[in-house]
Amino acid sequence: MSRTTVTAAVVNAMLRPSFKGRKRPAETWQRIVAAVEKSTGWSTAGDEEFVAEMGFHLQCLADEPMLTPLGWQSGLEDAKARLQNRLRIRQRIIEHPEIADERIVDPVFVVGLPRTATTLAHKILAASDAHRGPLMWEMMHTDIPQYRAEAEKTIRSLESGTRMMVKFAPSWEVIHPIRVHSPEESLLVLPHGRYHLFLRGALPEYRQWLDGRDCTGDYRYLKRALQVLQYQREPKRWMLKYPAHLNELEVIRKVFPDATFVWTHRDPTTVMGSVCSLMETSWSLYQRRIDFEAIGRVALSLLVESIEQGRAARLKLPAESIIDVPYHRLSSDPVNEVPKLYKAIDAEWTEKDAGNLEHVLARPQSDRRHEYSLSRYGLSIQGVEDAFCDYTRMCGALNTR
Repeated sequence: MSRTTVTAAVVNAMLRPSFKGRKRPAETWQRIVAAVEKSTGWSTAGDEEFVAEMGFHLQCLADEPMLTPLGWQSGLEDAKARLQNRLRIRQRIIEHPEIADERIVDPVFVVGLPRTATTLAHKILAASDAHRGPLMWEMMHTDIPQYRAEAEKTIRSLESGTRMMVKFAPSWEVIHPIRVHSPEESLLVLPHGRYHLFLRGALPEYRQWLDGRDCTGDYRYLKRALQVLQYQREPKRWMLKYPAHLNELEVIRKVFPDATFVWTHRDPTTVMGSVCSLMETSWSLYQRRIDFEAIGRVALSLLVESIEQGRAARLKLPAESIIDVPYHRLSSDPVNEVPKLYKAIDAEWTEKDAGNLEHVLARPQSDRRHEYSLSRYGLSIQGVEDAFCDYTRMCGALNTR
């Protein structure tokens, strides 16, 4: 059964004429950069490295042999939006230098493999009146309160885009419902990361580049974005979430020295099939023909790498900076487990929080079926267990302790 709809096929056909830009990605990107400078009045001078790196990513995307017109167009639109937002953040700090003095105090980063209740934990933590999780639209149109009217245009556009995405691939509403006014993942701010591989294709050259890259600058940029969002608003404790933060625990502590990590754990043999299914849904939009075994190889290697890097980093960090959260205990008994989580991060659990818990846990009404199997992606339970070594046993111990 196809993961995409006839609507997606029609849009791909309509975009085919513009697909020619894929043959000249550098030239296409430079035209976009020039158009952004002209429309905003903001120069990219000083952000040459960002422009060059985003151009490199687009070159890698253009090299994907099975890329669809929709895949190319979405990559261009994403790069353009990230450039616009970067220039906006820089401009606001130029206009209001005091933004750089905003203190980001004791932020919490929810980390862990995808499909391990990172979204649930983030949603629960961000719901408190004392906490704040950056909303989807805020991360894609980061600005100070005076420009709310301008932001409304972006919000309407994003809402239209999310509705269209569900029309293209209805299973997105099942796998990862997206709401413009809900807290979302930090990948919407971070300019680079392995999320590009999960969403659009294997991008081997881009992945090799990521493996040797120092992403400290990306997290400093994330901090600037939070400072802009906090400016002239009531300071609250930031709750941030992105599974691949797990790869960069030491960098995060360098940029945010008082950060706490909430690390969710789940048996990776259960996680793998769900992650591969998510990738299949996304790749189906952006690849003409899906290589299921390639999805399995990419997903397994990325997730094993994430766990290895996270476990190596935690040995160098203060023990109290990492809170382990077993998936099954959190999802099966939130009434008892959530107050424990709040206590672990030194946050107050109030009667109001307890009263709102049922509402916070509510999921959008939809058909929740999400079917997948490891064998579809050339994987086996034993193979996954062997790849993760003793981490599988560790998850079992945490969930039964």
